[in-house]
Amino acid sequence: MISQYVKEKRQTGLKFEQQEHCLRHFDWFYYYNGYSGINLTKPMVNEFIYNKKERLTSHYNKELVMKNFALYLNDHGYRVYVLKISTHLPRSNFIPHIYTKEELGRFFLAVDSYPISEYSYRNTVDPVLFRFLYGTGARLSEALNLTIADVNLNEGIVTIRHGKNNKDRLVPMAQSLTDRMGRYMESFHRFSKDSAFVFPGAKMGRMDKSTAYNHFRDYLLMADIPHTGSGPRIHDFRHGLAVACLKKWSLAGIDLTNMLPYLAAYMGHCDFRATQYYLRLTADLYPHIISKSQALFGYVIPEGGYFYEES
Repeated sequence: MISQYVKEKRQTGLKFEQQEHCLRHFDWFYYYNGYSGINLTKPMVNEFIYNKKERLTSHYNKELVMKNFALYLNDHGYRVYVLKISTHLPRSNFIPHIYTKEELGRFFLAVDSYPISEYSYRNTVDPVLFRFLYGTGARLSEALNLTIADVNLNEGIVTIRHGKNNKDRLVPMAQSLTDRMGRYMESFHRFSKDSAFVFPGAKMGRMDKSTAYNHFRDYLLMADIPHTGSGPRIHDFRHGLAVACLKKWSLAGIDLTNMLPYLAAYMGHCDFRATQYYLRLTADLYPHIISKSQALFGYVIPEGGYFYEES
């Protein structure tokens, strides 16, 4: 039934990878504890979910998976226990690093002037990769999954395929970034196939996220940008773009309520919660800007803690 459930979810277009991993873990737990047949009981489910050594996030994720799987079994004629979601996750107070113009200048100077590496493509790939992340706000995984066929230089648009929540979207680029991408594609990818990765790693394969992160740390060090346990992170380029857009619109006196749907679509958000997070962040970082538009649409900025969207 687990295999059938996963198959049906995949047929709807979901990746369903983490959920499958959880269900495989449950299958192992079920077998080695001597259970048999198709049945879910409250003690069984609770024992599987509430491992004292695991974090609340793990408990919550397991609750979601096991509840939905139980509903699936009930729909197929098996009367099993359906748990109620009881784990409440606290809102994160995490504040991303918003780069100053000076920091950005030093960072990209470090990327461009990194010592020549004879055994990798980083000197050619990284200057364009990190400008793409900064200029589009794309997630790192989305950028690393891009292929030649996804880049339309004539229109200045890239197609993000199978992004978060398995959604595709079109991302327009600024003309300067389009021009930079054009020169890069002409020189580095002149003989590449449409299926080749735009920002490849070793042997022209897909670059691993850990590789990009290690390169990123090198550039931070060269740029004299301190790194702590809370960042800066590559994902902060994405936060920075959203805040910069809201700052620009606010200074121009544009009604942010009209612009939020555009920002949400551009960023690939599935709802407005993550986009509202950027409103709150903009208000805290630039109170003098928000105060100018408070009389018109200040009510848009939600109260309460931060909502942090995972990468």
